[in-house]
Amino acid sequence: MIELRNLLAEVHERFLSAPLCYGQGTDNAWDEATALVLGVTELPDAPSSLEVRADQAIVAEIRRLAQRRVEERQPLAWLLRKAQYCGRWFEVEPGTVVPRSPIGPMLLDGLGPWLAHDPERILDLCCGCGCLGLLAAHQFPAAEVVMVDADPRAADLARRNAVALGLAGRTEVACADLFDGAPGIFDLILCNPPYVDAADMRALPPEFAHEPASGLAGGDDGLGVVQRVIDQAGAHLAEGGLLVCEVGMNAGRVNRAWPHLPFIWPDTPAGGASVFVLDAATLDSHTRTNGVIAS
Repeated sequence: MIELRNLLAEVHERFLSAPLCYGQGTDNAWDEATALVLGVTELPDAPSSLEVRADQAIVAEIRRLAQRRVEERQPLAWLLRKAQYCGRWFEVEPGTVVPRSPIGPMLLDGLGPWLAHDPERILDLCCGCGCLGLLAAHQFPAAEVVMVDADPRAADLARRNAVALGLAGRTEVACADLFDGAPGIFDLILCNPPYVDAADMRALPPEFAHEPASGLAGGDDGLGVVQRVIDQAGAHLAEGGLLVCEVGMNAGRVNRAWPHLPFIWPDTPAGGASVFVLDAATLDSHTRTNGVIAS
């Protein structure tokens, strides 16, 4: 048997010596090693866990997955079949995008000061495993949540996560193209769409290249899906409603493409402007005037 502090140090050193890329839930070798050890042992992220002595089977499993992480460059969440995001565990499987959106921490803060009141209906577009919609369901316990994804595998995963978190009764999952799966009006629309531009898609490191292109690629400029969301969201927002959308490194392009829209760019935990906020009145005006993306 070996203390987990020693096993963690061993895995950390192994990751440090390998050309790994991070960003799918962790941003450094130590946090990645910690996620692996705690993911296998299911122990809390607490100092006391370091003193636990792991049996031979646990040690062998951690070392096996560490070896795969180094050799295959797969996302760790795929190897574990789960990912911890904003304090909760979500089932993840190969072929789906790993949860990591900066919108999650914003939800935990209640989206203040932009959300005027607790929403009654919430829409999570491009929901993936359902992490944002399910976090929103926890944050706003009186709300009905609809989650939509065009990928059948992702939609099935969102349904399973809803059941596992005890939220199936307040959530609905549709496999559809954006608003085609979201009838009615919503007080809050969350969206983490594909937004990686063509040049960056060609340069993705192996870990990210493993993820499905349909969940990442946003066309030549990264704004293909974003444009559709902005153009259509106003028709689906209630008075006083809010659109919260992630666009990664595309803030400059977004501002140039829609110079007439007063985007709000909140600070995110990762830093920089990667998420915008727009209210219903602004989006309704944009829709009525038939705004067109700049060339």
